[in-house]
Amino acid sequence: MERFLRSWRQDALNRGQHDSAIYIGDKVLALTNSDSDAFWLAQVHFSNNNFTRALALLSRKDLISRSTACRYLAAHCYIKQNQFEQALSILGEHNPTDLIRNNNSRRKIQHLNDQSHVTLRNGKAARGERGDEREREDNNNVRFEAAMCYLRGLCFAKQNAFDRARDCYKDAVRIDVQCFEAFDQLMKNSLMSPAEELEFLESLDFDSIISPDPSVEQEAAHFTKMLYTTRLSKYSSPSILADATETLSTHYNLAENPDILLSRAEALYTQCRFAEALELTSSILSTSQSTDLATSNAPSIPAQSHLGHTPAVYPLHLACLYETGATNALFLLSHMLADHAPEEPYTYLAIGVYYLAVSKIAEARRFFSKASLLDPHSAPAWIGFAHTFAAEGEHDQAIAAYSTAARLFQGSHLPQLFLGMQHLALNNMSLAHEYLCAAYAMSTGAAPGSTPSLPVNISPGTSLGGDPLVLNELGVVLYHQNHLDGAVELFRQALALATSLQCEPSAWVATRANMGHALRRMGRLPESLREFNECLRVGAGGSSMGYSPFLGGGAGGSAAIASASGAGSYEDRGLVGSLHTSRGLVLLELGRTTESVTALHEAVRVLGASGGGDAAGGAGVAGTLLSRALDIWASEGRERDRHSLEETLRSGNSRSSTRSREQPPDETPRRRGAPQGSYPGEWTDEVAHVATPETGADTDTLGARVEMELDEKADGLLQRALGRVRPGKSRPASARTDGEAGETLVTSGRSRTDRHERSQSRQ
Repeated sequence: MERFLRSWRQDALNRGQHDSAIYIGDKVLALTNSDSDAFWLAQVHFSNNNFTRALALLSRKDLISRSTACRYLAAHCYIKQNQFEQALSILGEHNPTDLIRNNNSRRKIQHLNDQSHVTLRNGKAARGERGDEREREDNNNVRFEAAMCYLRGLCFAKQNAFDRARDCYKDAVRIDVQCFEAFDQLMKNSLMSPAEELEFLESLDFDSIISPDPSVEQEAAHFTKMLYTTRLSKYSSPSILADATETLSTHYNLAENPDILLSRAEALYTQCRFAEALELTSSILSTSQSTDLATSNAPSIPAQSHLGHTPAVYPLHLACLYETGATNALFLLSHMLADHAPEEPYTYLAIGVYYLAVSKIAEARRFFSKASLLDPHSAPAWIGFAHTFAAEGEHDQAIAAYSTAARLFQGSHLPQLFLGMQHLALNNMSLAHEYLCAAYAMSTGAAPGSTPSLPVNISPGTSLGGDPLVLNELGVVLYHQNHLDGAVELFRQALALATSLQCEPSAWVATRANMGHALRRMGRLPESLREFNECLRVGAGGSSMGYSPFLGGGAGGSAAIASASGAGSYEDRGLVGSLHTSRGLVLLELGRTTESVTALHEAVRVLGASGGGDAAGGAGVAGTLLSRALDIWASEGRERDRHSLEETLRSGNSRSSTRSREQPPDETPRRRGAPQGSYPGEWTDEVAHVATPETGADTDTLGARVEMELDEKADGLLQRALGRVRPGKSRPASARTDGEAGETLVTSGRSRTDRHERSQSRQ
């Protein structure tokens, strides 16, 4: 009868019929009065959210003090009721660290027990039933001890004792490497730096994993390690993460698994490849959880296609939508979540992201605050809340919110990075340098608590790892402190690191522009011009012109909203316009005024079409530079015309003097009826006035002299042409020669009055 009732009880539980399982389980307990049946019934009450009934059942027979499993279940009931002090009174505040050292010894004992088989006459191997039962009991006790360490960590985290919570989670995974809940808390709450995460993973004893089939235990250990590797921060070791993801996708056919896709999307997000990451997150959310639901004609299915997934995917999906400017998709997703999941924190996070995307800062702050109240340990909510203050220039409030995020997420370098940006905006260079160095230490794997002092003059070829944005911001600090050599080297390191991480090149255009400005201030103008030209080339080929780091770029899928860095503060057109302005300034300093005018004109055109804000101010700067460049261009044009006129005068005087020397002396007075001395005085004065421009001759006199010489050449050509086309009229050679010689002299002797009358007749 007991066997029948237990089968009935289990079958009802498998079908989700909790009332039937409770009713039959109570009858089984009455018949057997067994501790195992009491624990089973308490578990059914816990699954049905009847925490008080479960506690009453466990306390009735004093099971809490006699059984490790019952103690774990009772503490879990108190935690579900938010009674953390009572839970800690049952769990105790100390972890059984002695079990950590016994992992390898337990593995060896198991191996010896496997070899101590008793061979019977029929050839079958047998092991003592008492030994098997004791081994199973020991393994169960060890796993429950690890689970209680996990519960201690939850209690300490609720009490804001994050250091103790981190230690409890780490001990739980060390005691039982299959305690995934504790490992997940470590990863998604960023309780360790990227380097610490990798080191902790390597210290775990995956060989202690026990499988029902001993032949696959080694493969199971390797498989579990790869699964854990995909949850690491994406800043730690990209190559290790890529290898683990690739092996799980190809060898174990997990390419379409949502967790593997989410890990790939997080890696793409840290590389600023937002469109590709958005494609993966959209594929996760569009996957139906049930084939039957997908084929049904229920009208609510399309609206609920984005529901029923792991909550970790929503912050990353929202971050990708924000980065790609998909405000319509944000609006639809926010409405869908508000209708079908109004109690979830990521619903209010989605609404806050939408309002921030459409620049409604006050509304965004309100919904971010609501999300943080529903989940006080939500990194996206805290970072988004802080970003709303930064967007309005409220630096003090932003610093306070970022400081709270830094306290909650001690292993993430992004709150430290944002704090450095805020102090940089406030011109507090020393504090900005301190916070950015702390972010640098976290992202590169330096010792916790150490603040590396970066040298002013960094030798080329120095390898710096971590987040490229940290290096960019440190370069900006050195730039404002006039340490231009160090700033240029940091900008180069940031671009090299971004390239090694296979980041989107267009996301780091602002970093290259920063390097161009530093080179310009150092006087290395050709190199500066090459950098600005490269910025425009890369910017024209990519759609993303800025990088806004989200806290969920690493493991955990949490998100932030907007960065205050130089790389993310401009819109696309504003950044392109500023690049044209910078290029025009460098060209102006190089003396290439014509190209500078063209570049600055393009800057004014682009910035003028960008709307208000920073772009309007940039248009004013570009317009001022354009006016100055036009003045210089006009001055250079007048100078070129002046030199051209002087060269023309010199060549004309040399030709006139040559012709005068070749002319016979007795032909000088013959001027077509003009008396001798009629014009020579006036002509001599005019030539003397024009031929010496350094005495103050004006431009009109110079132009008059040029026009006289052009008239002289034109008349000479006309007379020669008429002489060739007159049929039957030929002159003696001596007469033609005299006429041609006389034409030159007469043309050169015309007065300004004759020249004015001829010009009026042409008009």
